[in-house]
Amino acid sequence: MCRTLALVNAPDRAREIHVSSRWPPLAMEKNSDGIFWELEILAEELREEIVYTVSKTGGHLSSSLGVTELTVALHHVFNTPQDKIIWDVGHQEIKNAYDSPNFWACRFPKRNESEYDAFGAGHSSTSISAGLGMAVGRDLLGKNNHVISIIGDGAMTAGMAFEAMNNAGYLDSNLIIILNDNEQVSLPTATVDGPAPPVGALSKALTKLQSSRKLRQLREAAKGITRQIGGQTHEMAAKVDSYVRGMRGRPCLHIRQSQGHACTRTVLIHVITEKGKGYSPAEIAPDKMHGVVKFDPTSGKQLKSKSNTLSYTQYFAESLIAEAERDDKIVAIHAAMGGGTGLNLFQKQFPDRCFDVGIAEQHAVTFAAGLAAEGLKPFCAIYSSFLQRGYDQVVHDVDLQKLPVRFAIDRAGLVGADGPTHCGAFDVTYMACLPNMVVMAPSDETQLMHMVATAAAIDDRPCCFRYPRGNGIGFSPLPSNNKGTPLEVGKGRILRKGNRVAFLGYGTIVQSCLQAAKHLQELGISVTVADAIFCKPLDRELIRELVQEHEILITIEEGSIGGFSSHVSHFLALNGLLDGNIKWRPMVLPDRHIDHGSQKDQTEEAGLSSSHIAAIFY
Repeated sequence: MCRTLALVNAPDRAREIHVSSRWPPLAMEKNSDGIFWELEILAEELREEIVYTVSKTGGHLSSSLGVTELTVALHHVFNTPQDKIIWDVGHQEIKNAYDSPNFWACRFPKRNESEYDAFGAGHSSTSISAGLGMAVGRDLLGKNNHVISIIGDGAMTAGMAFEAMNNAGYLDSNLIIILNDNEQVSLPTATVDGPAPPVGALSKALTKLQSSRKLRQLREAAKGITRQIGGQTHEMAAKVDSYVRGMRGRPCLHIRQSQGHACTRTVLIHVITEKGKGYSPAEIAPDKMHGVVKFDPTSGKQLKSKSNTLSYTQYFAESLIAEAERDDKIVAIHAAMGGGTGLNLFQKQFPDRCFDVGIAEQHAVTFAAGLAAEGLKPFCAIYSSFLQRGYDQVVHDVDLQKLPVRFAIDRAGLVGADGPTHCGAFDVTYMACLPNMVVMAPSDETQLMHMVATAAAIDDRPCCFRYPRGNGIGFSPLPSNNKGTPLEVGKGRILRKGNRVAFLGYGTIVQSCLQAAKHLQELGISVTVADAIFCKPLDRELIRELVQEHEILITIEEGSIGGFSSHVSHFLALNGLLDGNIKWRPMVLPDRHIDHGSQKDQTEEAGLSSSHIAAIFY
């Protein structure tokens, strides 16, 4: 966290505690209780500041608490920032950017925020690849710094991590890989209901390893090997092992050693940590304290604002459950995000029809394609920014074969606190260009529930629907028993009739269009508001009508260049509809990444608020 290391100045203090003048530092003596005591004090100060800071701002909590001792040990042993530490997933890191101007600017590692952030991260399983590239680059440039990649918190379930380890084993560069094993494989984003247990063979193997007598034997054997090698290899392994064990943590296992010379090859260190360590509410419920809003640091109670409506995620989940009650072919897939996608609610109802595949979006998509090939009706629920990771599979394994996989794209558009790494700006652009894909977006929660029913009814091609982070609007009546009605594919609707200006909105930004139209009406400007509903196929009749009956057409979407507005402009140009008197203008997200902030602030920055829409005529 940004304030955290600013106050305790952990990197410098960690190094100053009895560090030898030569590098690497000499191994500590067994009875170095004084050093351990000083490091423990630093770790406790750090932990207290994490809790204090996040309680005031919100953010990721449990993961950072779990690696406090590891963080202090790393800064004590290594000469950061000259030595490069790469944190996987991002939310594991205790933020080093104490020179950052504000907390929002640095929720995840960010290279331009701090010299301690060697590599930016917000998605999982990138640290080994990045670390290996940096290690090879160091060698080619003749440098001699250390590179440490820290992976864990579920990130080892992704194929990219194993691809990188395979390459690292071949190149055998001087790279230190630390597996932060906190017994988590699925991210415990229990924003909807209850924790999800770790899944997968890897989780079972690590759990078995932790309690194994052979682990202790292997650790002792590793120590014997490094003693025989001597020199820097044994010193480095001993220091990391000793520091982590000495500070109320659990054993550290040095799995792979160099053979007969100084430690210049790839090393894997297995560190067992406890998520939420040292803060009682987080130890009791690490899932609920994984990502938090502001909370009372004494009780751990989160200060959530009350709403009369549910989140779009919950409306999706309830609607999918209603469909599945009537159709036993419906199955659900998510990539370690049962709480975040609402599918843990589905799993409670249909435990044999819900699949958590781990942080493995590529596998999730092709797994869903296989289910569809067998005649089932898979709903693959993935965040917009995470679906980017499985895009080749969407193209090759789903769209090319015209398999009816239904993609429920959560966190579409601006996502607020999670910032640019999680911003769902690009899904319309990358999905609507596919020949067989039906692409739709609801303007409210009722229409979302109808889209779930529509997706269930589409059985001859793939489809997707996007919906934002946040709560529904609460204006329109929900379908009976949460069971939606299939929409006519490719048909939009007019919500407000005018005669001079037409707003054609796509997605929940339609609500902002209605607000802007009301304001303009007060100024004497007559505005039509249309809800496109579908980006692909477009409602061509509706677009022709808007062009023929209005002076100005504005297309509005919370997405990137190349999305809905581009498809409309393509249709207008091909059909000569721009050759007359119509004036057409698109309003889309700016062609840059929008940084951390509230969704309201991000919308203002993007120029897509209702006042910005209305101001296009000023």
